[in-house]
Amino acid sequence: MPELPEVETIKNELLPYVIGRTIESIDIYWDAMVKYPPAGEFRAQVAGQQIVGLARRGKYLFFHLSGGDVLVMHMKMTGSLLVNPSDNRFTRAVLHLDKGIDVHFWDPRKFGKMWLEKDCDAVIKELGPEPLDADFTPQVLAGILRGRKAPVKAVILDQSRIAGIGNMYADEALFLAKIHPEKPAGELTQAEIKRLHSAVKAVLLKALNLKGASIRNYIRPDGTPGTAHDEFNVAHGTGKNCPVCRTPIQRLVVRGRGTYICPRCQPAP
Repeated sequence: MPELPEVETIKNELLPYVIGRTIESIDIYWDAMVKYPPAGEFRAQVAGQQIVGLARRGKYLFFHLSGGDVLVMHMKMTGSLLVNPSDNRFTRAVLHLDKGIDVHFWDPRKFGKMWLEKDCDAVIKELGPEPLDADFTPQVLAGILRGRKAPVKAVILDQSRIAGIGNMYADEALFLAKIHPEKPAGELTQAEIKRLHSAVKAVLLKALNLKGASIRNYIRPDGTPGTAHDEFNVAHGTGKNCPVCRTPIQRLVVRGRGTYICPRCQPAP
């Protein structure tokens, strides 16, 4: 699933192609991907508008349009945005921009969504703080975890509490912090909270520098993969050994999510 590093990479690499460009038309090949308004009305409202801004919050992309609307996109599990791709087998929609630029919403499993909003507030108000922002401090993280009986992994995956962290980066951060994912969030010590805070930032920044992780379907706008997955310690690590202690990596299920740990470095609570 595209998570914060992948969506931020998509945003950064799309910017030079889309800012200032006019959406001449939009083709939609899977009407169900448009949440609202209905697909026909959506096409009519978007056509002719200029893209004046592009931003990310959590796992969402916001295309700010000249008419004041915001085109919101969420990649869900397998979505990517590609510029003039040669392979369009999984193209579900195409934004035809001036200057011959086509942006394809590429989505093998058809879970991705897009829709129009009057502003970003309807989406942003449902999201927690951004983990890479300066005001996401250990104290803020402590407040998010305080009193929570749910497993710490479930809490940091909750987008209403922290925006942008997904399954694989939660596994990586908890490994780096030496915390078992099933430990109740409210029972973390101050030292563990500081380690987790540092680990979350380090893992996300490293992945962002490597342009995201192409475990399955995510690819960058130019069609090339990210390489963050090449440096994962435990995530998706079936059949591998811990890089620290060489213990075989173990797969668990935490609140319905496949989870990878080192049982020695992350002892059970």
